[in-house]
Amino acid sequence: MRQSHLDPRAVALLLLCCLLWGINQVAAKAALTEIGPLWQAGLRSVVAGVLVWLWSAGRGVRLFGRDGSLGGGLLAGALFAAEFACIFVGLQYTSASRMVVFIYLSPFVVALGMPFIARGERLSGRQWAGLVLAFGAVAFAFAEGFSAPHSPRQWWGDALGVAAAVLWGGTTLAIRATRLAAAPAEKTLLYQLAVSALALCAAAAFAGEPLPAQWSPRLLGLFGFQAVVVSFVSYLIWFWLVRHYAATRLAVFTLSTPLFGLLAGALLLGEGISARLVMALAALAAGIVLVNR
Repeated sequence: MRQSHLDPRAVALLLLCCLLWGINQVAAKAALTEIGPLWQAGLRSVVAGVLVWLWSAGRGVRLFGRDGSLGGGLLAGALFAAEFACIFVGLQYTSASRMVVFIYLSPFVVALGMPFIARGERLSGRQWAGLVLAFGAVAFAFAEGFSAPHSPRQWWGDALGVAAAVLWGGTTLAIRATRLAAAPAEKTLLYQLAVSALALCAAAAFAGEPLPAQWSPRLLGLFGFQAVVVSFVSYLIWFWLVRHYAATRLAVFTLSTPLFGLLAGALLLGEGISARLVMALAALAAGIVLVNR
């Protein structure tokens, strides 16, 4: 049975995922100095896919039985691959701050689309106000970096950020609208990792991106965190949550990810916690409460 409200366990798991995704933004950007964007995204799907297969085999989860989920799985996998291609390529043309703001338009895509799939997930006026408040908190937190001038091709990176948001929301909608809604989280994730691994690695080879001649300890650490902790552990948790809880409530919580990234920078890199960040966190919390009441 899918729960319409988030219980303490779901909130704790969501906060963990958002914290990991916030740190992942820093790791992905840092790794671009040593590995191309498409190879980075594709190879991490390869590693995570193998881990999902091993995990499922150890727990006796059937991944290859016929359950009518193939069409939905291929669609979700294609959307997943396109999303990360947009993010990793877009980061070459726009700042991380601008990319973050555009990516987290995704909850609006889910909120607009879910009523066509499940009427019970239609947002009320108060909940829409909460969603706008939460997104406004993210935009406010990144306002300085968002408004700073960049290269003439910045618009291209911004457009890819918006496309990534639509694709991320579309992936969530595809999962809920197809047989994947009843499939194990492991199978849902493996579809996306397998399709994205093939598509992104093929795109990297076609584009002529060079593979790293040498994998430094720094690159191994950054890549390992993305592949194992983020693409395997956190995504497995996320797709389990999508199967068991209302997608609109989950999507709004993801708006805390970029603020967790800022918080991680303050705690891990000593960048300091500004009054802007504190105000943004308070507004985000208020928005999430409004949506989930």
